[in-house]
Amino acid sequence: MENILLKALVNRLTMVIPELKINTYTLKSTALKRVVEYLVYVPAGVSTQVPMNLLLLNDGQDAEGLQLRETLEELHASQRIDPLIVVAIKCSDDRMNEYGVAGRPDFQNRGSKADLYDSFIITELLPQLEKKLNLKNKAKVGFAGFSLGGLSAFDIAWRHSQIFDVVGAFSASFWWRTKDLNDGYTPEDRIMHQVIRETSHKPELKVWLMTGTEDETEDRNHNFIIDSIDDTIDVIKELMDKGYTRPEEVFYYEMVGGRHEVPCWAKALPAFLCWAFPRTAVF
Repeated sequence: MENILLKALVNRLTMVIPELKINTYTLKSTALKRVVEYLVYVPAGVSTQVPMNLLLLNDGQDAEGLQLRETLEELHASQRIDPLIVVAIKCSDDRMNEYGVAGRPDFQNRGSKADLYDSFIITELLPQLEKKLNLKNKAKVGFAGFSLGGLSAFDIAWRHSQIFDVVGAFSASFWWRTKDLNDGYTPEDRIMHQVIRETSHKPELKVWLMTGTEDETEDRNHNFIIDSIDDTIDVIKELMDKGYTRPEEVFYYEMVGGRHEVPCWAKALPAFLCWAFPRTAVF
C-alpha cells in the first residue's frame, strides 16, 4: 500500500503540465453590428481521435482574473477533466443590452439586444469555431457566465439545448424582472423563471448553479436570505417541477463568504469544470 501511495506521489510531482495554446480572434458580427473579440484556449498534444469538449464563456475580458489559463493547465495536468477547448468571448460597452433574456427586456429595457447576441452565438460564432478549430469530433458543448453573463449563458443554453449539453451560471442575475420593486413587483415577474415555466418540454441540459452567501445584501421579501440565493433556489424549484433531478442534472454550489466578484468565481470555476467535463478519456 505504501509503495502505491509513493508511486502516485512521484507521478504527481513529476507530472508534465500540457501546453495550452491561447489565441485571440475577431469576428465581424452582422447580428451585433460590431467586431467581437474572443480568446481560444486549446490543450496541445491531444490526439485528433479523442473527442474534444467545447465551453463558451461570457465576459472573456475577465479571463486573467478568473485564472482561466492556470485552472485549465492544472485540471488537465491532474487529469481531472477531459480535453476541453474554452472560448472566452469579450463583452462590449453595450453589455447591459447584449446580455439578458432573448426577446424579454427587463423593466428598464435592459437586455434589448439579447436576441441579437443569441443569434451571434448560434449563427455566427459556433459555425466559425467549427471550421477554425476542426470540431467535427467534439463531445459535449457547454456555456457559462457570471452575473448578467450567467443569465445570458443560461438563457441561450436553455433555448438551444439541441446544441448545448451543460450550462454554468455563477451568481447569475436571475432577479431580471419585468417590474420595478416599487411598481407592484411579485416573484412571478422574474423573467427567466417565466421562461422556464412557459417551456412546454424538458430541455436535455445539465445545469450547474452557484451563489455566494455575500453576493449582495438585498432581501426584498425580508426572509433573511439574500435575493441572489432566493432567486437561484427558485430557479432550481422551477427545474425540479420540469422533472430535473439533483445532483445528476442540477447541481447547486453555495460558497460561504462568496462575494459578487471575479476572484470568488475563479475559486468556484474548477468545481464547475470537473462536474461538467469529468475525466473519462485517455489522451
